Amino acid sequence: MPEPTNVFDDLTWRGLVYQQTEGLAEHLAEGARTVYCGYDPTAASLHVGNLVPMMLLAHLGRAGHRIIALVGGGTALIGDPSGKSVERPLLDSDAADANGRQIHAQLARVLEAAGATDVRMINNAAWLREVKLLDFLRDVGKHFSVNFLLAKDTVASRLETGISYTEFSYMLTQAYDFLQLYTNHGVSLQVGGADQWGNITSGTELIRRSAGGSAHALTAPLLTTASGKKFGKTEGGAVWLDAALTSPYQFYQFWVNAEDADAGRFLRMFTVLPPAEITALETAHAAAPHERRAQKALATAVTTLIHGAAKAELAQSVSRVIFDKTVNPTELGNDVFEFLQPEIPSMQVARAADGTVDVLAILEGAFGVSRGAGKKLLQQSAVSVNGVKLAGDEASVAADRAVHGRWMLVRKGGRDIALAELI
Repeated sequence: MPEPTNVFDDLTWRGLVYQQTEGLAEHLAEGARTVYCGYDPTAASLHVGNLVPMMLLAHLGRAGHRIIALVGGGTALIGDPSGKSVERPLLDSDAADANGRQIHAQLARVLEAAGATDVRMINNAAWLREVKLLDFLRDVGKHFSVNFLLAKDTVASRLETGISYTEFSYMLTQAYDFLQLYTNHGVSLQVGGADQWGNITSGTELIRRSAGGSAHALTAPLLTTASGKKFGKTEGGAVWLDAALTSPYQFYQFWVNAEDADAGRFLRMFTVLPPAEITALETAHAAAPHERRAQKALATAVTTLIHGAAKAELAQSVSRVIFDKTVNPTELGNDVFEFLQPEIPSMQVARAADGTVDVLAILEGAFGVSRGAGKKLLQQSAVSVNGVKLAGDEASVAADRAVHGRWMLVRKGGRDIALAELI
C-alpha cells in the first residue's frame, strides 16, 4: 500500500486501530485535538502490554495533537474489572500515589523520546477523591441504566463468577474522568486497549447526555504472538518498563526473541520508524530471516525508546558477547562488562601469590563444576578465557590476562559463559 498520508491512516497501517467511533478520522484531520489515555497505578511500573495504547498517544502527539497522560490515582482505589476473572486487591491511597509518581515519570520520558511535544500529566485523584457520593449518583448515575451497564462486556463477562458493586461502579468513574477532561481541558478523544471499549464509550455517552457534547473513542487490539501466546509474558513473568524490574538487556532480548512472523508487525506497532524504513526491514527479513535483522532493529528501537540510546547500545554489545563467540573481549569497555555482570553467572576471584588466577575455582564457583570435571574440560579444550582456549594442563592463567586488569570472560563448551572479576 502507499505510505500513509495522515495520522489515522498511519495508525491503521501500523495495526494500532481496533475500534473507533464514527467520524474519528475526519475529527482528527480537522485540526489539533486533545487526546488522553488513562493508566491505573496498580503496580510501580508499566509493562510492555501498556506500550500499545502508549504508542497511540505517541503517534497522535507526533502528528501535532495535544496529549494528556492520566494516572488513575482515584480509579486505582476501586480496580478495573476489565480482563479480570477475579477482583483485584484494593490499593490504599499511599500505594496508589507512590506508584502513580513512578508511572507518570515513565510516561513523560517515553512520550518525549517518541517525539510527542505537547504532553500534560494529570492524576484523576484530583477530582475523584473529592467527589461526594450523592452528588456523583445524581450527576453521573442518573445518566446510565443498569441495563446499559450490564450489556457492556466488562460487566457481562463477570456476571457468572460475580462482580462487586465497587467494580461495577468502575465504568461510571472512568466515564466521569472523560467528562471532567472534556469540560476542563477540551479532551475530545480517549484511547486505550480493546478491553477498554465499554469504559471509553460510557464516557462518550456521559458527555453527550450530561454536557450535550460529542467525543470520540479509539482502541488498539489486545495482542497475542503469532503462536497464540499472550503478548508481554515470559517464563519469568511480565516484561516491565522499569530497569530495576526488567533489565535493559533482558528487555532488549525480549524483542530480539520475537517470532519471525511477528517481527514486521511489532516494528509497525512499537516503533516510530518511518513506514519506508519498516517496509525495507520487512523485505530484508523475508529474504533472510536467519539474520534476524528485523528483530535486531525492533529491539534497538524499542529499547532506545524506553531506556535511551546508551543503554540500548550496551544491551546490543552484551547480547553479542553472550551469543557471538567471535567477539574479542579485550576490545570491550568497562561499561560493557559492568552491564554484563548481572546477566550471567558472575563471581569475584582473588589473585594467587604467584600472580595467577585459578581457572578451576572459576569453573566451580560459576558453573558448579568440580575440580576433577574442570580438569577434564580443560583436557577437551572446552574452556577459554577472554577468547583464548586453554591448554589441557592450563589450570591457572596469569592475572595480567584480565581485561582492564579486572575482567575474565570464561566460556565452558559452546554455550555456557561466566564472568570473573579480579579483586
